[in-house]
Amino acid sequence: MHETHRLSWDGAVDADGHILEPSDLWERYIEPKYRDRALRVVKDENGLDELEIDGKPSMMARRGMPSTLAAMGRLDLGAMARDPEVTYDNHAAFGSQDPKERLQVLDAEHIDAAVIYTTTGLLWEAELQDAELSQAYTRAYNRWICEWCSDSGGRLIPTAHLSLGDPEAAAAELERAVGEGARGVYVAPFTHTAKPLGHRDHDVVFAAAQDHDIPFAIHPTFEPQWTKGARMGAWENVRELRLTASVQAADGVRHQFTTLFDYGVFDRFPRLKVLVLESGGGWIGYWLDRMDGIYGHTAIGQRVPLENPPSYYFRERCWISCDPDERSIPAMADLFGADRFMWASDFPHADHTPEYIHDLDELAGMFPDESRRKFLGDNCRELFKIDV
Repeated sequence: MHETHRLSWDGAVDADGHILEPSDLWERYIEPKYRDRALRVVKDENGLDELEIDGKPSMMARRGMPSTLAAMGRLDLGAMARDPEVTYDNHAAFGSQDPKERLQVLDAEHIDAAVIYTTTGLLWEAELQDAELSQAYTRAYNRWICEWCSDSGGRLIPTAHLSLGDPEAAAAELERAVGEGARGVYVAPFTHTAKPLGHRDHDVVFAAAQDHDIPFAIHPTFEPQWTKGARMGAWENVRELRLTASVQAADGVRHQFTTLFDYGVFDRFPRLKVLVLESGGGWIGYWLDRMDGIYGHTAIGQRVPLENPPSYYFRERCWISCDPDERSIPAMADLFGADRFMWASDFPHADHTPEYIHDLDELAGMFPDESRRKFLGDNCRELFKIDV
């Protein structure tokens, strides 16, 4: 096991942990008719790992990049990607591929449970426009993750990946996956149809999530280039914007979350539970204040199909995960309710720090005693019906 640290507080639940799927998952779990088009890890001309999507080399996950997918704490990502000896299958952090190892990590860190999301599954949807094959990819992953979590004593909570290119099929997959043990679902912050998330074409999925009383989450993924615009110009400019890329990576999630208000989704589905993931939490104060101001004080707001101000729905039916190093979260929780906020590790991804236990200790200490346990675990327990 890698060096770990032990949380000082009791009752913690990780709201957004990840695994690294086996490289042959999709070949083994996809329906036979799609097997020759399965997502897989292959070698490029230099012996480096790249993804193959629908029989074609990925344009976004290539030149060794898949070998860095579970490298939290590593500072040599470039060297890892260029080294043929470092592969997708041999680099993964302890606890990212084996459920028993993951439980050992949770025990070492004094964490009761973790809600589990995909890793490689965050990459392919940006490049695959075939809606039928996209459904097959999600079914394969969802079968596997429900099985992976099934022998954890309820401590590893599976969530299902949905693809909205075919909303009716996505709703059917939600029903199937929940039947196999999935406790929540998540979608990418874009669709190839370019329809906003709140669009009525997606109502069938919202209805299914509401009927099954499971959280509907929005999680960042790779996105097609058309979603990002050309504000920064050519690639030689963009490649220098490392901090800019880091803070704007979740813009798609924030935008799509906002469309739920523009389309009146919360009034059409009064029991829908929405979870915003891996996008930080500090921004929500400005976001809600601005939406409330427009809604309540301008002619623009009069055209928004909501019965109540946006912050009303957030306080009643939305949750947001936060990075452990966000110092503004206790203030946000005081403004909008401590029962709306939870923390997430993003383990084992390299864009988050392996020192999250130290950061979480400090952040938890900033909360009042009466709301600390809510933030650390009870909110997540209630949302996902976790009984450990």
